[in-house]
Amino acid sequence: MLTVLSCLAVEHHPAFTLAALVICIAGSIISLRLFARVRRTSAVVKALWLFMAGLIAGGTIWSTHFVAMMGYETPVTLGYAPVPTVASLAIAVAGSTLGFHLAARTVSTAWIEAGGAILGLGIVAMHYTGMAALRLDGHVEWSMPYVIASVVLAMGFGAAATNRIGRPVTMFCKYGGAIGLVLAVVSLHFTAMAAATVVPGPAIGAIGSVISQPVMAIGVASVMTTLLALASAAYLIDLKSSQEAHNRINHLSLHDPLTGLANRTKIAEHLQSIMDGRADDTARAVVAIIGIGRFKEVNDVHGQDFGDRTLKAVAERLKSAQQPGEFVGRFGGDEFLVIIYPVYGRAEAAKFAGEWHSLTVFPFEVDGKEVSLECRLGAAIYPDHGRQPAELTERAGLALQRLKAEGRTHFAIYEPELDEESRRKSSLSVDLRNAIVNDELELHYQAQHHLKTREIIGFEALLRWNHPVHGRVSPATFIPIAEETGLIVKIGEWVLLQACREAASWERAYTVAVNVAPAQLERSDVAGDVARALEETGLASSRLELEITESGIISDQAHVLQLIRQIKKLGVRIAMDDYGTGYSSLSTLQNFPFDKIKIDREFVTDIAGNEQSAAIIRATVILANSLGIPVLAEGAENEEQLALLQESGCEAVQGFYFGRPKTVEQLRAITGFRKEGDAARSLLKKRSDSNSVRAA
Repeated sequence: MLTVLSCLAVEHHPAFTLAALVICIAGSIISLRLFARVRRTSAVVKALWLFMAGLIAGGTIWSTHFVAMMGYETPVTLGYAPVPTVASLAIAVAGSTLGFHLAARTVSTAWIEAGGAILGLGIVAMHYTGMAALRLDGHVEWSMPYVIASVVLAMGFGAAATNRIGRPVTMFCKYGGAIGLVLAVVSLHFTAMAAATVVPGPAIGAIGSVISQPVMAIGVASVMTTLLALASAAYLIDLKSSQEAHNRINHLSLHDPLTGLANRTKIAEHLQSIMDGRADDTARAVVAIIGIGRFKEVNDVHGQDFGDRTLKAVAERLKSAQQPGEFVGRFGGDEFLVIIYPVYGRAEAAKFAGEWHSLTVFPFEVDGKEVSLECRLGAAIYPDHGRQPAELTERAGLALQRLKAEGRTHFAIYEPELDEESRRKSSLSVDLRNAIVNDELELHYQAQHHLKTREIIGFEALLRWNHPVHGRVSPATFIPIAEETGLIVKIGEWVLLQACREAASWERAYTVAVNVAPAQLERSDVAGDVARALEETGLASSRLELEITESGIISDQAHVLQLIRQIKKLGVRIAMDDYGTGYSSLSTLQNFPFDKIKIDREFVTDIAGNEQSAAIIRATVILANSLGIPVLAEGAENEEQLALLQESGCEAVQGFYFGRPKTVEQLRAITGFRKEGDAARSLLKKRSDSNSVRAA
């Protein structure tokens, strides 16, 4: 060790030693950074980074050696032989490249350290080849213990260098790797030089042409400057590109790709920043969700691409209207979100909500076409209605849902009772999933009468839910829940089978009408469900009538028309329900083979006092008669209505005038219907249990 230190202190010029150390440190840092790139890339890019890393590391090792050798003070040095000098550079580059290649193979093996050891061997081979290039008046004698020590040190520190890059434990390991490479080069050089003793005398072998010290200095400086500049430029360019790519990815992760507006994650971050940075306790923030109505119609009529451009037009209008303190984002689907801060009163919050609502109610121009959309806005206020981003958006959503449920197209601010309503709906939704299995659902039947003879001609099956805790739950409450959750499909199958089974037990062959929800029509096997219900219950197909609304047809007319034709092939009748409340277009009556039209109750209720309602009923009957379709009016409650309906030409009627809907037992007491066997109910429950198991 003392020999090594004396070699460093006495036999090397300090200026050259310092220059060699600077080159070694700079080159090692860049080399190990490039090696880290090799480990993170693959294929062609990996090969390019490997070539660059090997070239810079080899150049660093070679330059450090020869700069230090220039400072090696011996009076017998003549210069350097060209061939071994160039060969030593090639060996340094090759050894570095091979070592990095092996060390970059995988994280889970010892190849990381093995590659570093190969890198160290490359340093050793370069050094002793470079020493062979030295031409002097004398010869060199070697101390083998120091030679062996130099090899061990180079390989050990080389393995440590790749280990810190390949198996990092802290953010500073990248510097640890560079230190390892510096120590591998420096310890090898000075230990190996301590092993060398120059003996003056005649040179051994032919001297030949040599490269002088000044020329060598210029060459080394040129090579190293070029390599470091090239590597630094490549690394910085890649770093810049990686940063730009990271920024793009970060932007995409926080923004909606279609509209460019902030997405839910960015919205939550912005809300949280307002809450964390609020200095004025009197300042509030308004969180408003804007729901765009009739958007599905735009998609259906003009196509999805046009719908996307419509959403972009909405986003552009919202962005253009944005003022300081306001934040706009896309909440999802056809919903946008606006945050206004600061706001100092509820009246001011309502004013802002109204302004943002008004921005979306006037028509948009998309591709030269004027598009009119409905708009609803639900708002919540921070901190009055919540102190967490998710809590505020949820409550703004509740206010929006109330508007949708009530059919209003304006704006509303959250009210605390909405939480109770939401919790009740969620609870009912959970209970509704088990209602079939728990035998909580039952059917009531409302009679349909011939208007002239007043005789019963059939019954409509109406669903009722006997909740074990809440008692009788209104269909107006649980049917929307079933539609929102998708349970309406399973419930609809149960109603169809149960109605067919109970109707098959009646002594008289009355028809039974069953409502079919729009969600059921979207399924391609509804005709199969009808066929199976008829087969299992033995009900004649002519006694079954399915009622569908025009709103259930309009979403996919081609599919529903095909479905209706399949059902009619079974001999089942199809009725249009709630006529007059939907689109009620003549083309629908022309294109769809309906067997009956049912006029909605709201027209029958107003028939005596509203001439428009009476005119609609008369026009409907005239139109139906011209198409050969019978008409049934719903909601008849008094003799005056019956007389006016008969005068209008209506053929059949149902309503409370003839009594409220009755259970099977009540009908049995009145009409003498046979009692349905217990075995049938057991079979029905068994089928429901089996369906639940398959669904699970």
